[in-house]
Parts: sequence; structure tokens; C-alpha cells
Amino acid sequence: MENQSIILYMSTFPPRECGIATFTKDLTDAVDNKFFPTVRSRILALNRNGVNIYNYPRKVMFQLTDNDLDGYINTAKQINKTKTIKLVNIQHEFGIFGGAYGEYLLAFLEILEKPAIVTFHSVLPNPEEKLKKVVRSIADRVESIVVMTSTGIKILREDYGIINTKIHLIPHGVHVVNYEEQKKEKTRLGLKDKIILCSFGMISSGKGYEYVIESLPEVVKKFPNLIYLIVGETHPVVRKHEGENYRNLLENKIKELGLEKHVKFYNKYLELREIISFIKASDIYISSSLTPEQITSGTLVYAMSCGRPVVSTPFLHAKDIVADDKGRLVEFKNPESYSKAILELLSDEMKRREMEKNAYAYTRHMTWPNVALSYGNIFKEYLGLPEIYVKRIPEINTTHLNRLTDDFGIIQFANYATPDIESGYTLDDNARALFVCGKYYNKFGEYKQLKLIKTYLDYIKYVQAKDGKLYNYVDKHKRVNFKEFSEDAHGRAVYALGFTTALKAVPPDIKEQAKQILLKGLSPIDNFLNARSIAFSLVGLHYYNKNNNSAENISKIKKLADYLVSLYEASYDKEWKWFEEKLTYSNSRLPEAMFYAYLSTKDKKYLDVAKASLDFLISKTFHNNIFVPIGHRGWYVKGGEKSYYDQQPVDTGCMVQTLILAHKTTGEKKYIRHASNAFHWFLGRNYLKQMIYDDKTGGCFDGLGEKTVNLNRGAESTLAYLTARLCLLSI
Repeated sequence: MENQSIILYMSTFPPRECGIATFTKDLTDAVDNKFFPTVRSRILALNRNGVNIYNYPRKVMFQLTDNDLDGYINTAKQINKTKTIKLVNIQHEFGIFGGAYGEYLLAFLEILEKPAIVTFHSVLPNPEEKLKKVVRSIADRVESIVVMTSTGIKILREDYGIINTKIHLIPHGVHVVNYEEQKKEKTRLGLKDKIILCSFGMISSGKGYEYVIESLPEVVKKFPNLIYLIVGETHPVVRKHEGENYRNLLENKIKELGLEKHVKFYNKYLELREIISFIKASDIYISSSLTPEQITSGTLVYAMSCGRPVVSTPFLHAKDIVADDKGRLVEFKNPESYSKAILELLSDEMKRREMEKNAYAYTRHMTWPNVALSYGNIFKEYLGLPEIYVKRIPEINTTHLNRLTDDFGIIQFANYATPDIESGYTLDDNARALFVCGKYYNKFGEYKQLKLIKTYLDYIKYVQAKDGKLYNYVDKHKRVNFKEFSEDAHGRAVYALGFTTALKAVPPDIKEQAKQILLKGLSPIDNFLNARSIAFSLVGLHYYNKNNNSAENISKIKKLADYLVSLYEASYDKEWKWFEEKLTYSNSRLPEAMFYAYLSTKDKKYLDVAKASLDFLISKTFHNNIFVPIGHRGWYVKGGEKSYYDQQPVDTGCMVQTLILAHKTTGEKKYIRHASNAFHWFLGRNYLKQMIYDDKTGGCFDGLGEKTVNLNRGAESTLAYLTARLCLLSI
């Protein structure tokens, strides 16, 4: 692709065994996954002393020997001549560049004519003059600087005199994993009856493992089934110069203390899945670095991202992120301090479980998809593109939908990604699920979706009373709550039932069952007053009328539509073109119903109200092409202030659906643009710039709070995403 923009990353890269190499592979994979083919990642790989030759993947475009000064200059000239390279991102660590404090990099930057961004993996406080000069010179020659902690920003500003406007905070990335307790991975490792402490990473004397080992005799007195796993091979540079001296020292100490049954080494370079497995098996993760000024620790955030409490020395990164609600900080080189912290956490399972959840929740903004979005927001300024859109829309994934569904229906809530049967079932969610699976089956014809359609349809029949009313809530014992009737839920069911009767691919017996439930449920609608329940019912009748066309159906549709028009006219003024005195939830369902009323009757007044009300809603929910639905913390009352927080996926899902319908009805392209922008709310184009859809599980997070995402993935949110995603297929 000649017009494709290449971002060139200057870094070490696998198969070279190095933390920066692993980081860069993860970052480039995440960026490519989000933004390819708009941009493409390529590598300028740094080799050590010209000694090692690596079998690099095709992603590596250039190679450079770290101590070859002329090589830095010549490579920069080659990059200048390569028109497709638009930007260089330097992954900076002092040990991977030649010269004093890596100053050979300055020769490269002096020649480079492309914009450059540097990511500092180390920011050393209280620098001597030479170090300060090198870092300031790098800063002067790049457009932007990325650091991974707020402490790093403070050091650059106060110790190096670098201006804030150049510096961006993007955390170290972590992989998307589910929060799970330890049992499964302990069993897999053959350690199901053990209490596990774990440390991982390339072994060197700066790790401080000996002080952890010295702390264990006190711990194993109380917990004799404890085992400490030291996972990882010796760092290749250390092994070259020192051999296995440090590992031998540790092994001797283990023997001296009689801890052979309590400390085990896994001496190998680990694949990601192995690292995650060891961390997930752990009850406590130990981070024992002896380097107080360490500003970034990938191993630390990996452990926290798996939901494990941390006992750590107080190096800079740990001081930034390990608060008392996520672990404990211990003194450097102090075995007693380790013993005290480990015993405290092992003796209080409730506290430890709370720390696990806090650590997991804290690191959600650090997942690689979110980090890629953050880098993309910086890159776009230098790529000559007005916006980098997420080009790879995720494949449709019904895994979490299946997980939430049992043989009775779809379960209402989830704890993280685990269905919470205590929450029971709702008609709301089973109606939504019927719509989603019907739409999916009509497109793809998968038999398992037909089984789900039958399950959800049976649920709806189960909650229907003799008078036709459809009741919402059923508890885990399958007991229907007949005391509380929800017009909204009944209307949603009519919507889904009508839709099912109109599906061409669905077998006749299923359509007939949906028809009979719907017909029995029509009489309660006559007494509805709620705008949304009227709107849902209208759409259901529109779909039902497709295969059962009659003047009676059209008359009912017109009656419901006229009621909505009367609400619209009662609330209308030039500044407030809406059906009610406030904007609340699932707002787009009201103009959507008006579009369907027009499609059923061809009465233009319904189309006029549909367009005017939808355009009004767009004006209140799109800001700079970013969709900002009405927050559920206070709504938006006419003449008042809009609520921004507690945004819900259900509002985004229905907005996408309505906008696509508006485009199909009017042919106006603006609605497609808005639909695309609204859908990208799920993929990080929101005010927190975080993913709401969880590609790992196929679930959707339950909401966007003021500062955090709700990490539960319940039925409503997951179905809202799937509704929007399936609707995109039609454009």
C-alpha cells in the first residue's frame, strides 16, 4: 500500500531476550490491531555489539548495531529517504544504545528529518551533569515524550527542566486477562494444595530474591504448605559476564535455611501464556527490586493486572501504584519486613481477596488496547491524518452471550465475566437476547443460535400471565414476580416478538410461537402511557405487520404513533425538539419508532418528527465527533445541565441502531457517519479513552463512570454491543 503510513519503532525486538523487546512487540501488535491498515508498524532493531545475529520477523525493516556510531547516522539517512515512514517512536532504555548514557542516539536524531517521539522506560532522578545533558538533548530533538508514571513526569520537569507540554503519561501496557481465583491454575501446575508466592523476570542480582528467601522460615512455620516460585531464566547479559553466580548463591541460601521444599526455580524464558499461568496461580506476587529509582516495572503491572496482591519494595513505580488497598510495601533488604507483610496477607483471606479485585480494577486502563489508543492519539498529530480510526472492528463474538445463558434464559448480571445466578433473569434481557440471536441467525444460519432463540422465546412465554401481561423478573428458583409489572419490559418483548415473526430464516414453528405470545400481549398496550413502552410496541407491530399485513395493524400503529406525536408537540419548542421534558435512557428509541411509523404508513408527519427529534438528540450527544450519551447520574432536564457520568452501553447500542435506520430511511449520509462514531464509543472513542467492549471475553463492560469503567459484563451491556455490531453488517 503506497499511501500507507509507517510508524518505525527504534527498539530491541524478539527473538532478542529483553524486556524492552517484549514491550515493543506487544505495543506494535496492539497498535496494528487497532489502526491497520491506516498505519503499519515496522521496527528498527538494535543489536548488541554486532555479536548476536537474530532471525527477525518481517516486521523488522532495519537493523543497527548499538556501538556503531556511523550506523546511527547512515540508518537515519535511509529513513529520511523512505517516504512511507511518517514517524519514529524510540523505545528508550540507557543500556540498549551506544556511548555514555546512550549518547549515540543523539547522532541519529541530529540527522533524522522525520518527527520522533521517545518513550522513556527509565527516568533517573538527581542526574549527574553528563546524564542530564544527554536526556535534555534527546528531549530537545523529539516532538513528544512518553513516560509511564506521574513520578516520571515530575522528575523530567524538576530534575531535567523539561517542559510539561512535551510530556505525555501512558502507562505500561498489560494483557487482557479475566479475573479468576487461583484454583484452576494451581491444579494445572500440579500445586493445587499449595499456598503460592511468585516472582518472575530475568534473574540478576538486582532482583533481591535472597531477602525474600531469608524471610520464609518465619512464614513456613505458620504455613507449611507454602511454596515460593522464582520464574525466569538468568538475564543473557548477566549469564555472559557472570555465569550463574547469582542463581548459585540463591540455591546455597535455600539449602542453608532448609527451604528446599519451599522454593522452586523455573529456569526458562517464558511464553506469555506461561507467565500468566504462574501469576494466576499465585496467592501473592513478590516484587523485590533493589533499585530505588526504578520508574517502570512490567512484571509488577502484569501481576496486578491478573488481580494479584503485591508485596513490593518501595522503588518509584511501586510507590506510585501499590497503595494499601492493593498490597504492601516493604523495606529494601529487610527479611523481617517481608515476613510481616506476607504473614499479614496470608492470615486474612478477606483482605487479600479485596486487594485482588482492587489490583485488577486499577489496571484496566493499562490494557494493551487502551494503551494503543493512547499512543494513537499522539501519533495522529504527526501523521497528517485528522483522526486515526480503529479500522479493525472486532469479529462478532457470542462467547459471553453463551456463557450468560443457561437452559432457562439469559442471566441478568455478572461478577466480572462470571454469570451471577443470584441476580436472576429479566424479560428485558431475554427480549434483547431474542432480537440479537434472531438477527444473528437470519444472517449466518448457525444452529446453536436457533437453540438460543427457542430458549429466550420459552422464557417470554413462561412470564406471560392469563391477561396477556408479560412480567419482568424471575429469580434463580424460576419464580416469577407477578407483583411488579413493567411497561418497558412488556414493550421490549413485543418489539422482539414482532421482529422474530418477520425473520425469513427462522422456522415457521418458532415464528408461530412468537406470534401467539405477541397477539396475547397486545391488549395491555392499550393502557400504556410511558413513551418508551409505546415506542417498543409500535416497532414490534411494524415488524409483525410485514408478514401479517392488515388495516387493523396499521390502525394500531397509527394510534401509537399519534400518541408519541402528541407528547412531542406538548414538549416542543425551538430549543427542545423532544417527546419529554428530559432526556433519560434509550432515548433514540423514540425517533426510531417514528421512522418505523413512517415506513408502515407513509405519513410524512411521522418522518418529520423522526428527523427533527433525532437531529436534536444528535446535537445533545455528539461533541467533536465523539458520542457522549446522557449520563444515568442525573439525566438531562430541559433548561438544565446534561449529566455526563455513568454512561450506559444500552444507550450507545440503540443509538447506532437508530442512526443506521435513519440512513436507510432518508438516504442521508450524515447518519452513517454518526453511527460509526457512536459505535466507536465501545472501542475507546469516549471521554475516558478506554475500551468498553472486551474482545477477550466477548462481553461488554457495564458502564462508563466518572473515572473508571464498570468491569462487570452483564446481559444488558453485552446485548447492547452485539445489537450495534450486528446492525453494522447492513452498511
